Amino acid sequence: MELGLDELRELALWSAECAEQVLPLVQGDPRPGAAIEAVREFGAGGNRTKAIRTTAFAALKAAGELTDPPAEAAARAAVAAAGSAYLHPLAAATQVKHIVGAAQYAAYAQELAVGDPAVGDAFVRWAIERVPEVVRELIQRYPDGSPGRSRLGELHRQLEAELRRPSTS
Repeated sequence: MELGLDELRELALWSAECAEQVLPLVQGDPRPGAAIEAVREFGAGGNRTKAIRTTAFAALKAAGELTDPPAEAAARAAVAAAGSAYLHPLAAATQVKHIVGAAQYAAYAQELAVGDPAVGDAFVRWAIERVPEVVRELIQRYPDGSPGRSRLGELHRQLEAELRRPSTS
């Protein structure tokens, strides 16, 4: 399977946009924002540099240190956004997480922040409305993901199902 840099860049920009929506939940810790900025630079035409990985690992460390569940999920959205730049051309179900991860964790962060699963479902719809067509085409190359049975898994299933549907626009 082949993956072009332009495809990865569009995925990275969409993932960064999703993660940015919950960045305010991580007040006072610059690491998740740095990861989003690094992947946004790649998405805008920059090189896929070590800075993306470095900032992603720092954001992951921040997620592990946070005690507020919405903030932790928001930090994980930033990690997933950075990870989107490293989607691999392997026909493996695990790669689907690189496609849906940022939106999945951002939806989860929003619903945790207000205590209402309907908020997460609404975020999924918001993210799908903004997804570039190339991301829909990209996910078709991969087998179905393996999301698990938790609420995070349900959000993954929603995102993946919507991305696999033909665009109505």
